[in-house]
Amino acid sequence: MPHHPRQPKLLSTLAALMATSTMLSGCILVTDTSRMNPDVFVQETAPVFYNPSSPPEPQPQPTQKQQAIPQKRQLYQTQFHQTYGMPVSNPVHRTYYAGIRDDGHTLPAIPYSRVDTRYLRQEVDYQTMEAPGTIVVDTKQRFLYLVQPGGKAVRYGVGLGRDGFAWTGRGTIQWKAKWPRWTPPQDMVERQPELRQFAAAEGGALPGLNNPLGARALYIFKDGKDTLYRVHGTPDWQSIGKATSSGCVRMFNQDVIDLYDRVPASSPIVVI
Repeated sequence: MPHHPRQPKLLSTLAALMATSTMLSGCILVTDTSRMNPDVFVQETAPVFYNPSSPPEPQPQPTQKQQAIPQKRQLYQTQFHQTYGMPVSNPVHRTYYAGIRDDGHTLPAIPYSRVDTRYLRQEVDYQTMEAPGTIVVDTKQRFLYLVQPGGKAVRYGVGLGRDGFAWTGRGTIQWKAKWPRWTPPQDMVERQPELRQFAAAEGGALPGLNNPLGARALYIFKDGKDTLYRVHGTPDWQSIGKATSSGCVRMFNQDVIDLYDRVPASSPIVVI
C-alpha cells in the first residue's frame, strides 16, 4: 500500500482531538461512586422523627395582642353553686325586680341578689284544699301563696308582724288600693306619739315611695268588719323574710303589684 505523505500528520491531529475531548467531558464520564455507598444512601433516605429531648423550634408570634382568658365567674356563695357554676344573675328575677314607672312614681330596682332566693317570686308545687284564687299566708315560713289550678301556686316572700301583733284567721280581700294613704291604728298612735301627724284625723300619710303601705294595699275584712290587717308593699325591701312589721303582711313593691293584678276584690285569704 502506498504511503501517503500527510498520513502521519492526520493521525497525530486525531490523537490530539481525542485527548482534548476526554479532558472536557470529565464531569460526565466520571462515575459518582458515593451513590453506591450504603452508608450514604441510608443517611440521605432516613426518615425524620420528633425528638422530645431537642429544643422546640421557635413559633411565629401573633402580630396583635390577645386578651386574657377569663378564669373566674361570680357565683353564689354556697358549695353547691360553687361546684356547679350557677351564675348569680337570673334573667327572670332581673325582670321581676327591675325599676319601674307606676302611676307617676318611679320604683327603684330591688337588689334581689342580696335576698335569700327562697323569698323571690316563683311558681311552686303546692298541695292544698283551698280553691284556686285563694291567698294563703304561711306565717311560720313567711310565704304568701296564690293558689293556682293543678296543684301549683305562685309563691312570694313576705315580712310579718312581730310576736303579739300578728293576726291569723280566714277573711276576704274587701277592696284594693293603688298607692294608698297610710293611717296608723289608734293604739299604734298611742304607743308611738310621733305618728299622730299621720292619724286618720290628719288625713293619713300621703302616697309615695316612703309610705309604709308601698305601691299597693289589699284590705282584709272578716265577717264584714275591718281586721286592720293588710297585705301591702313596703319601701323596706330588707324586711322581707323577717318578722319586723306591726301586724301586716308586707311584700316587695314589685311583688304586691303583681299580686294586685292577679286577684280580684272579694278574694278569700287564709292566714295560718
